[in-house]
Amino acid sequence: MNSSIKGIATATLALLINYSANPAFALPQKINHPSTVATQASKDILIVPGERVGPITRTTTKQDLVKLFGASHLVDKTISGAEGIGSFAATQVNLNQGRSLLIVWSDNTRTKPLDVRNLGSAWKTREGIGVGTPLSELRKKLGNFKVYGLGWDYGGTVLLDSSKLSRYQGKLILRVDAAPNASEKFPNDYQSVSGDSTFSSTNPHWKPLGIRLTEIIVVLNPSQ
Repeated sequence: MNSSIKGIATATLALLINYSANPAFALPQKINHPSTVATQASKDILIVPGERVGPITRTTTKQDLVKLFGASHLVDKTISGAEGIGSFAATQVNLNQGRSLLIVWSDNTRTKPLDVRNLGSAWKTREGIGVGTPLSELRKKLGNFKVYGLGWDYGGTVLLDSSKLSRYQGKLILRVDAAPNASEKFPNDYQSVSGDSTFSSTNPHWKPLGIRLTEIIVVLNPSQ
């Protein structure tokens, strides 16, 4: 495994308010009920690589998630690491309209998020990049870049260090994939951009495959 792949593996393993009123006055009190706070939190859909995913930051805890989104929207689980190595505590946040996500924690105390992943299509970076962004749009925003070939554990991973967004290296992981059944409809093109190699985003074999961004991982606290 070369150094670039090891870097991605490490990042992947890594593999993401109170108002008081004086009771002496008969004024309406502004109270942030959990449902109101959850509604406000769910409206923030900005991804800032390395810093936050909406209201979720490097210091967000499981208890903070309860306050932000409500306990009924949270499901704790355990997931496997890259290539099946290790296991990690995680919390699924189930929201509507493409806002769901999964937080992976540094340990079972669920007090320090490693990364946020499984992001719905509503989440976007300042550049407008989100799940579902087609390859043609990625090229406009990233310039020409390199991609790991399809069909293996790190398949479709965008090498940000070869793009205009190299500043996000180690903070943001983007992966693309072909449209369903593309490998059957266009087997020669699919095989031409598959495997443990890197390919230019301008490679003509990508074009018939309907390549789109299928996964975003936002690294908040990289593992050491």
